[in-house]
Amino acid sequence: MAQPLDLAAVRSFENLEFLARQLVEGFITGLHQSPYHGFSVEFSEHRLYNPGESTRHLDWKIFARTDKLFVKRYEEETNLRCHLLLDVSASMYYPAPGHDKLRFAVLCAAALSTLLQKQRDAVGLVTFSDKVELQTPVRSTSTHRHTLLLALQQLLERPPAAPRATATTDVAGVIHTIAQQIPKRSLVVLFSDMLGRAPEGQTATLAALQHLRHQHHEVLLFHVMDRATEANFDFQDRPYLFEDIETGETLKLQPAQVREQYRTAMRAYEHELALRCGQYKIDFVPVDIREPFDKVLYAYMVKRGKVR
Repeated sequence: MAQPLDLAAVRSFENLEFLARQLVEGFITGLHQSPYHGFSVEFSEHRLYNPGESTRHLDWKIFARTDKLFVKRYEEETNLRCHLLLDVSASMYYPAPGHDKLRFAVLCAAALSTLLQKQRDAVGLVTFSDKVELQTPVRSTSTHRHTLLLALQQLLERPPAAPRATATTDVAGVIHTIAQQIPKRSLVVLFSDMLGRAPEGQTATLAALQHLRHQHHEVLLFHVMDRATEANFDFQDRPYLFEDIETGETLKLQPAQVREQYRTAMRAYEHELALRCGQYKIDFVPVDIREPFDKVLYAYMVKRGKVR
């Protein structure tokens, strides 16, 4: 089992690139040592054989090593276009500098861009809060990956925006915009805590994700959370002054007085989110920033196998 990395250790562009490469190489090594032999370092050159198709392009060397049938894949089969959408709103800076949701998502995005470039797939980056802040082209070159990593590093170095009474994270608006702009069938990977002020925010976001599916794109949603506090409300039983990171609103309360109601509400929220994503054939993956990154990379690999 991979060990969590120290998110606070990501302090320079070179270090971010090194950690991303380390994550990818460790992940691939782990796949070799696991029962999931369908994924390997050859996955950009091969795919699993489907019973009934021609055996002309079977790779017997791979069969001798793995006892599994793989078909040699040609260049036009390997090209994948992936759009990484990264929520950079103020709530993503929770719970603490150096150990926040944004830093976790940034490292995941860096690892995925490294994995994509390694397989000659094209990748683009979109960062957003209440509007699109950055949108890059979708390319597969190593130079482009360096550009993406530099942009991701800059996110790590900037402080969160000051709270605003009108602040909101417009995930839905951004996704609708992106859905209109993507010309070819692609994989869209979204990193977000899916937190918004209005009760209808979740419904609007899911409608936007459905828009992507209507455009024939595959969608992979990583619901990024600090589960201990955001899902389980695990705070010490003493008075706290809770502050909304985006709006600055405050609320003083004793956690024990609301913990069970809070947990019930969060379970209902996550259940509805997962259920609706399932209905729309959107891969919904809850991830905890205190756990290893392997879950993110593996979910991407599973989804990548479907996007052909």
